[in-house]
Amino acid sequence: MASPHIAFLGIGLMGAPMVHNLLAAGYPMTLWNRTAGKCTPFESRATIAATPAQAVAGADIVITMLENSDVVEAVLVEQGAMAALQRGAVLVDMSSVQPSLARRHGALAAEQGACYLDAPVSGGTRGAEAGTLSIMAGGEADILEKVRPVFETLGKVTHIGPVGAGQLAKLANQAIVGVTIGAVSEALLLAAKGGADPAAVREALMGGFAGSRILEQHGQRMIDRDFAPGAPARIQLKDLRMILDEARSEGLTLPLAQQAHNGYLSLVANGHADVDHSGLLLELEHVNGARLGGFSHDSKRQD
Repeated sequence: MASPHIAFLGIGLMGAPMVHNLLAAGYPMTLWNRTAGKCTPFESRATIAATPAQAVAGADIVITMLENSDVVEAVLVEQGAMAALQRGAVLVDMSSVQPSLARRHGALAAEQGACYLDAPVSGGTRGAEAGTLSIMAGGEADILEKVRPVFETLGKVTHIGPVGAGQLAKLANQAIVGVTIGAVSEALLLAAKGGADPAAVREALMGGFAGSRILEQHGQRMIDRDFAPGAPARIQLKDLRMILDEARSEGLTLPLAQQAHNGYLSLVANGHADVDHSGLLLELEHVNGARLGGFSHDSKRQD
């Protein structure tokens, strides 16, 4: 597909840097976002559409990067984007949605004579900015090859399997992320409460078997108390809900994912929906009346 025209729906924390990279690579683009002002920084380089259907009309590739399943369904179906797909277009949903919804949208796209890939991502805003996202694609391999150059502008793509498989891989990713953030929070707070320097503990652990990207990046965020959202806690909670829903549908019990879900549920309920998901530390501090770096007898939540 030579210089395909891309419609991009969803110019948020992830979508904006992804659009920047696609424009820098020379792709002609039409953009839409519910809050139109988020498209303003790109208005000199891309066409801004008033509705999702207008954005999609005539596009060779349509990319959605939206917050959750309900929003994806509303934009694609209720607001007419799906019906506006041209024959032969490729609809790529890079949002994180239930695998069952991906399969439904794949069937609807086929009815329009279009193709469909579910291709959720991992890597957060840093990966989106650097063009190093991990992209997990579900759908037909030959359709993936048509859009591979677009994916490679955004990161590294792996073909997981049929439609819906990309979303299953993302659920697996988020299970590991949510549980591991909880483990890092507990480990650093345990060390600090006992009198160890949490920064030194993190550095030592990075060289051992416990080393991980979560410990590297989010462990540092916890030490710096930098909870500006890369991936908001409410999104992590949403993903954990989907993990548990999918597990129930498959007859599985996932106790670690359930515990992580409960922690994020409390974090969000206590007013921290928009902190970074590494902010799970705040909930652990609240429960223990302790603060990373020192013990506090004041049980008031510390931000």
